[in-house]
Parts: sequence; C-alpha cells; structure tokens
Amino acid sequence: MPLDDKIRVQHLVEAATKAVSYASGRSRSDLDDDELLRLALTKLVEIAGEAAKHVSSDLREAHPEVPWSAAARMRDRLVHHYFDINLDVLWSTVTEDLPWLLAVLPDDLVRDRSAVAERSQLPDDEQ
Repeated sequence: MPLDDKIRVQHLVEAATKAVSYASGRSRSDLDDDELLRLALTKLVEIAGEAAKHVSSDLREAHPEVPWSAAARMRDRLVHHYFDINLDVLWSTVTEDLPWLLAVLPDDLVRDRSAVAERSQLPDDEQ
C-alpha cells in the first residue's frame, strides 16, 4: 500500500477512535448541552471523512466493504453545511457508523489497532 494511503487510513482510524471514545458514556442530549463535545465530534468526523475522501482509487477498489464514499459525504455535509448540522445525524454517525467503520476496516489496513485504541483512552494532555 502506498505511504499516502497508510497515513490516511491511520488518520481515519485515529479520528474515528477518538470520536467514539469521546461519546462513550455520553448521551445524545450531551450534544445540545456541551459545545466542546459537539465541536470535537464534528471535527473528528470531518477528519475521518477527509482521510477517506483522499485514499487512492486502488485502495477503494481493493476494499469495497469500507464505506469510503459515505464517510467523505458526511465530511462534505459537515463542512459545507456547518450552519445547519443535524445533531441526531452526527450522534448516530459517531455512535453507530464509526464503530461499524472501524470494525469493517481489514486488519491489513490498520497498522496497530490496539495501539490506536490505547491512545484514544489516554487523557488529552498525554496524547
């Protein structure tokens, strides 16, 4: 796999893992009440989508089970419609779609899943 694809997949995994971690133990209503959570999840979904958007067509074709286009479209919606983000959609993306995306990424695409998962559990000042 080309280095650019490795880097982009790693960015996708790291952003998605952090988003899922930040939402863990929280509820949908927390998005209404916690601006920092809302902004963090929005940005992390944008990063994951941007990474998915720029993987090579060879990688997309080799792994059609990964929803590359759906992740890219979500990023586009968040960036281009920043003034009208549907928080229900953002929440379901983080709590349902991203865990599924992480699960369907083939192991050969992920450099070290356990290291990424462990990093997402560290306090922010240790990352």
